[in-house]
Amino acid sequence: MKTKILFIIIISTTIMNCKSVSGKDHDNAITEKYWKLTSLDGNDIKMEDTQKREIFITLNTKENRFTSFAGCNTINGEYILEEGNRIKFTKIISTRMFCNNTDESKLLEAINLTDNYTIKNNILSLNLGKRTPLAVFKAVSMN
Repeated sequence: MKTKILFIIIISTTIMNCKSVSGKDHDNAITEKYWKLTSLDGNDIKMEDTQKREIFITLNTKENRFTSFAGCNTINGEYILEEGNRIKFTKIISTRMFCNNTDESKLLEAINLTDNYTIKNNILSLNLGKRTPLAVFKAVSMN
């Protein structure tokens, strides 16, 4: 009888301590989402007529890689997540098509400078220290 009670207590404690991937924790996850750029260096971003796609970033959990479209060129690399919403983008590479898009160089600079992030209500801010966000993205459903 004591063994059964102990077993039930252990199972109950284990279940109560598990975090659910659905719900609030998932809403605040930075990875496996399509993040559309809405603001860069404090300025609202609107898709230009010459752009074929919107500017975005995605972070792949399995390979710790990110992919971004900057308006003309594609940016790829690796990222490292650390405790306290710290993030570092590394091994950054970009295609080199000639474009007349000033936001592209600003986005690349923001990715290089970012050292932390915040997420609230499906809005991702890439930050440097406690300054104004370098870039702000909104999670977009891919359905």
